[in-house]
Amino acid sequence: MQEILTVITYLVVWLICKKVIGIESGLVTLVISLGAAVSVYVILAVKWHEDRKKDK
Repeated sequence: MQEILTVITYLVVWLICKKVIGIESGLVTLVISLGAAVSVYVILAVKWHEDRKKDK
């Protein structure tokens, strides 16, 4: 689930950068998209860890 949401986040942010904002640089789009995807992955991992910690 976490990986699927990360991929979807990457694609959505990439499309927003290209089509809505109009960023022409491929490198900038890549960095922004990957940053957003990694951020979602980390946030979900921290939440999962905290939920697991509560259950113990």
